[in-house]
Amino acid sequence: MTTPIKSVLVVEDEENIAEIVRRYLEREGFSVTTCLTAQECFEAVERLGPQLVILDIGLPDVDGVEVCKRLRASHSIPVIMLTARDSEVDRVVGLEVGADDYITKPFSPRELVARVKAVLRRTHPEPQVERVQIGEIVVDRGRQEVRKGNQVIELTAKEFELLWYFCINRGLVLSREQIIRAVWGYEYLGESRTIDVHVRQLRRKLGEEFPLKTRWGVGYQLRV
Repeated sequence: MTTPIKSVLVVEDEENIAEIVRRYLEREGFSVTTCLTAQECFEAVERLGPQLVILDIGLPDVDGVEVCKRLRASHSIPVIMLTARDSEVDRVVGLEVGADDYITKPFSPRELVARVKAVLRRTHPEPQVERVQIGEIVVDRGRQEVRKGNQVIELTAKEFELLWYFCINRGLVLSREQIIRAVWGYEYLGESRTIDVHVRQLRRKLGEEFPLKTRWGVGYQLRV
């Protein structure tokens, strides 16, 4: 069953590394924002409220250790430090100032993704959401049932899974790639237009007032 997207802030002044991290995390369904400096990091944390920060120590304006201290003073966001400093002393200092994990460069992107998932499992356990209401539409995951008032709306299994994915990520703009990965899986080799066909079916069955909007050139968004 699909799960809500988690948001990650990557603070890394080497743009090629930031891009690699972003690409691997997005493949796993994360929403990723990147920034180059400590100042941009502080602004992004306040503006976006990410669920995890990947923090380079060697930033151009403020040392990453100091950034971690400041984040810890005012937020409970988990932090994974990513750095070229690989001595035991540096690792101990990073963990003592509040980092949840410490990864040295060069690193395996797949290992980094696994570490991110592990930290988030500890700090953000999945809520057991079973029922979502959007306007008149009630989507019940436990019953695998959709109702509009007293009327049960018949959906196929894939239509229900797609609708649930929109519901638990309501408000977010979801790309076709994200939707395919979450609902159809990595091994899906068909065309992305199958999403459009399923969305048309959902709109027909749920009614024009259901706020599932097309974001041209990107994907779809369930407005709230």
